[in-house]
Amino acid sequence: MFLLAKVLSRPFFWLAIGVLLMSVAPAWSGLEQTFLYFPDSRQAATPGDYDLAYEEIRFAAADGTRLHGWLLPGPPDAPLVIFLMGNAGNKSYRVDNLRFLIELGVGVCIFDYRGYGRSAGTPSEAGLYSDVRGLLEYLAGRGWDPGRMIYFGRSLGAAVALQSALEQPPAGLVLETPFTSIAAMGRRHYPLLYPLLGWLVQADFDNLAKIERVESPLLVIYGETDRICPPEMVKTLYRQAPGPKQLVGIANAGHNETFTRGQKAYRDAWVKFLQNIPF
Repeated sequence: MFLLAKVLSRPFFWLAIGVLLMSVAPAWSGLEQTFLYFPDSRQAATPGDYDLAYEEIRFAAADGTRLHGWLLPGPPDAPLVIFLMGNAGNKSYRVDNLRFLIELGVGVCIFDYRGYGRSAGTPSEAGLYSDVRGLLEYLAGRGWDPGRMIYFGRSLGAAVALQSALEQPPAGLVLETPFTSIAAMGRRHYPLLYPLLGWLVQADFDNLAKIERVESPLLVIYGETDRICPPEMVKTLYRQAPGPKQLVGIANAGHNETFTRGQKAYRDAWVKFLQNIPF
C-alpha cells in the first residue's frame, strides 16, 4: 500500500498516464466509428421492388455533404413521415417499413446518413444532425413544413429525431427503441472499459437531457425483451417527457423485432397516434 501511494505521488507516473491516454485517443476515435456506426453501401432493395412509387432525391446536408434519399408520396393532403433509421445498414433494408407506413396513408421520406448507402462523408453526431437540417431545408424548398411532418426515429435514429424536433418541431414525434444516452449505454454494455475510456467518445446523443423540452405529441414504442436498449431505460426517458405522450410495449420483442413481432399492436399504436395529430 505504501509503495502504491509512493508511485501515485510521483509526477512522472501521471505524465506517463497522460502520454498513454493521448496515444490511444486517435485509436479510440476510430473505435467510436467501429462500435457506434455500422454503414453498408450495398443496395438490398428499392421501393420499386415492392411496387411502391418513389422518387430518388439528392440534397446537401447543412454542412454541404452530399446525401441520397427516397421520397414516397402519399395522398395529396397526407402528412409526411421523416424516417430516421438506426445505426446499421442503409435505407434499402427498410423497404418493409416503408410499405407499412404507406399503407397507413402517409407519405414517407427516408435517406442515408452520411457514410451510409449512397451518401458521402463519415458519420458523427454533429454530422447526422446536419444531415437532417439539410433534408428539412430541401423539403421546405418543395413546400413541406414541419407542421405537416412526423419525425420517426429508430434506436440511434430516435436520438437524431429528438434533436431535430427541438430545432424544428414537427406535428408529431415517434421514438422507437430509444436509449437515454451514449454514456448510459456504454456503462451498461462495457461496464469495465467505459468508465476508464468513455471520456474519449465524442458522441453524446443525450436524449435524457433533451426529452423534457419536446413540444410535439410523442409516441414511444419499445420491445419488452430488448437487451440493447432495455425497457427500464426507455421508461426512464418516457417519464421525463412532457405530454401528450403514449408508451407502447411490444410483447416478446427484442431490439430489432418491434415491427416484425408487433403486427396488430404496432399498427394500432401508429393508427391511434396519427388519428390524434391535428394536421
